[in-house]
Amino acid sequence: MLLNLDEVIPWGRCLDEYIGMFSLEESDPGLKILDCAGGTANFNAEMTRQGQKVISCDPVYQLTAEQIRAHLPEYHDFINGFEASRPNYLWNIFESPEHLAEERWEATEEFLEDFPLGLQQDRYVTAELPDLPFYDDQFDLALCSHFLFPDTHLSENFPLAAITEMCRVAREVRVFPLLDWNGERFEHLEPIVTELRNRSFHVEREKVDYEFQPGGNEMLRVSKESSA
Repeated sequence: MLLNLDEVIPWGRCLDEYIGMFSLEESDPGLKILDCAGGTANFNAEMTRQGQKVISCDPVYQLTAEQIRAHLPEYHDFINGFEASRPNYLWNIFESPEHLAEERWEATEEFLEDFPLGLQQDRYVTAELPDLPFYDDQFDLALCSHFLFPDTHLSENFPLAAITEMCRVAREVRVFPLLDWNGERFEHLEPIVTELRNRSFHVEREKVDYEFQPGGNEMLRVSKESSA
């Protein structure tokens, strides 16, 4: 599993963002959750602190905490990047690029503090879609944020293969957002939904209480028909 160390590793999203993006509710605690492409989010750290069961997987976990920190964006570069593209976002969840930077930096710092212990406890696993090292139905819920549809480097067939693999290891899969990096609806979404339904999966597009990109307030919820 090769990782390009020349690439910048994004700052992680915080627990409140996960709750909004994936409509996590009080009924969800107690579930075994897989966070795919979890990166430097503090979701695992926060949920573990609350006594919940979460495993995060990402190829970046082959690095040490120090190596990850060395490839994070500079604080002011992060702010300047969002300042330059301010009109492309809605500033209701975050008041400003500075506020966004504060929240994301705090989440990333929490991840970095938790990461060494999480590795020892097998809560952080070096793995990447569409081939996961987990057994069938190991998890109740698999989450995937800002990876399958926005990433233009992935092949056209990758999202379908990745969702199918997540459905193998989890009873339910939630993917957010349904936009590409240009903020447009992912052009291959409908064929993917149709093919998943042809394979006897239950598929819904569901509104969520999180919208940072205009129109980016939907997640895809996929489950086996028997558990729908």
